[in-house]
Amino acid sequence: MALLHYPELKAQGKDLQDKFDTLWGRLDLEGKKKRLEAIETEISKPDAWNDPERMTPFLREKSVLSGKVAQYESLNQARQDLDEWLLMAAEDASPEVLQALADQIGALTEQLESAELTTLLGGAEDSSGAILEIHPGAGGTESQDWAEMLLRMYRRWCERHNFGVDVLDLLPGDEAGIKSVTLQINGAYAYGFLKAEKGIHRLIRISPFDSSGRRHTSFASVDVYPDAGADIQIDIRDEDVRVDVFRASGPGGQHVNKTSSAIRLTHMPTGIVVQCQNEKSQHRNKESAFKVLKARLYDLELQKQQAMRQAEYQSKEAIGFGSQIRTYTLQPYRLVKDHRTNHEVGDVDAVLDGEIDTLIRQYLLNFHVGS
Repeated sequence: MALLHYPELKAQGKDLQDKFDTLWGRLDLEGKKKRLEAIETEISKPDAWNDPERMTPFLREKSVLSGKVAQYESLNQARQDLDEWLLMAAEDASPEVLQALADQIGALTEQLESAELTTLLGGAEDSSGAILEIHPGAGGTESQDWAEMLLRMYRRWCERHNFGVDVLDLLPGDEAGIKSVTLQINGAYAYGFLKAEKGIHRLIRISPFDSSGRRHTSFASVDVYPDAGADIQIDIRDEDVRVDVFRASGPGGQHVNKTSSAIRLTHMPTGIVVQCQNEKSQHRNKESAFKVLKARLYDLELQKQQAMRQAEYQSKEAIGFGSQIRTYTLQPYRLVKDHRTNHEVGDVDAVLDGEIDTLIRQYLLNFHVGS
């Protein structure tokens, strides 16, 4: 165990206190509490639930605000605990007290970083759930296997954050991996965090599918859209959508490949194509396909509205298809590098196991666009 020294811990504590004081005013805890009270008043009115759909935005906002209030109150308590341990250590610099002070410094540091991120997620769509799609690039089995590795990475990340994951569509690869997958990720700020993942992901490794043991480079694209939700009105006219019904492909139960349950939607004005085949029911697949189409049209509208603002940030160009945003190198050395922020992580296995928070954090800190 490293030897702890009071002067160093005191300096770290003072630095954290200053960071807390700088951030605290931006969090506006009292303002959020007042807004929660106003929402409670609104949803408690006798006739409020005569129109349940009108209540949906209020309930969603309440959920987000309640989470923030709990987070900020915990942060404030951690700051008070640090103050007390600093005072105690000034009188008694025993190893036990210094260790407790060091632990409190670590706890407050982590909470400050988490709270700081919430100030960067102020866009109307940031608090939404997310629709995430993964598509392998050219390269057949190699890229399809890489796409499945990314699928596992995001699933593990969601588990760490207690986000729900529903598979809306998954097309298995011919030999290994996947040809495509569409996920619905449920949880507050899922889109706000995962928007950092949109772009091309590159893998460099010794191929497990190459008997000669040669090094291969594989690509896969990740697209992320805010889950529009029932409270967002997107007008999709029936005459603008072509609906194709076909038989699902890939392994499955007795209904797969025997009934035409898979759905493909083509939105004629935009050319957006969406397909879902994961459910045995044609109705459920159609419902899921329209959910994804709605999310993509919503994202398209957001892009139009934010075009001028985003033009000021040339780095956004790196998110487009055709240039990698991140490289995962397994051979000849082991390193994950985000090309937008130049942030590097040496523990590749941890990243592929879902520990991508530092990469997301660096993106948000570097490329935050005010709402």
